[in-house]
Amino acid sequence: MIHFHRVSHRYDGGPQIISDVSFTLGKGEMAFLTGPSGAGKSTLLRLTALLARATAGQVVVEGKNLADIKRSQIPAFRRQIGVIFQNPSLLNERTVFDNVALPLLIRGHSGDDIGRRVRAALDAVGLLPKEKAFPLTLSGGEQQRVGIARAVVAKPPLLLADEPTGNLDPQLAMDVMALFMRFNEVGVSVLVATHAISLISRLPHRVIHIEKGTLEERRKAELMDKTHDFS
Repeated sequence: MIHFHRVSHRYDGGPQIISDVSFTLGKGEMAFLTGPSGAGKSTLLRLTALLARATAGQVVVEGKNLADIKRSQIPAFRRQIGVIFQNPSLLNERTVFDNVALPLLIRGHSGDDIGRRVRAALDAVGLLPKEKAFPLTLSGGEQQRVGIARAVVAKPPLLLADEPTGNLDPQLAMDVMALFMRFNEVGVSVLVATHAISLISRLPHRVIHIEKGTLEERRKAELMDKTHDFS
């Protein structure tokens, strides 16, 4: 699903963010990406979603070498990926239904199809009764679940989540992780960047650790010993 081969990246005029990174996320796999703030977790997700391009090495997603994708082809490529951020950036003047429907409207789906897909996505995240509510009336956990519903409504084969539980209390964070696991169980590939080491230590998924711009596989026990460094 995702393959990085000796990938490096620096932003224009800035320092090297990641250096000579190689890893693979298999089709249908779920994994966690951990590391201190500024280590390069978000950069890896941005490179995967073609929100940035590698300055060296090769990034392949769903068999496509991202270096070969032209600017005009990027929107079509991104339709295969659901992206969830720590701040879901909802449109406060639109209802929950309308926020979730936005990706389908952009794709030109029919009204009936939009209604069916949006309600299925809201039901999957437990928010169907809130479809007519506005984001500012929702709790932080509910807003994050709306963001997840919006990311999965078009049924992408790949989900990328960047610190999706950073603003949530432990129980809400576990609820959000449980949602990702449910989507993974039906074949969606999932890569989650997170600081929540104590949470993911209880979950049966691979951990990829990044520090000082380079990746290493680590046992969860080792990461628990370093939890105080992840701030």
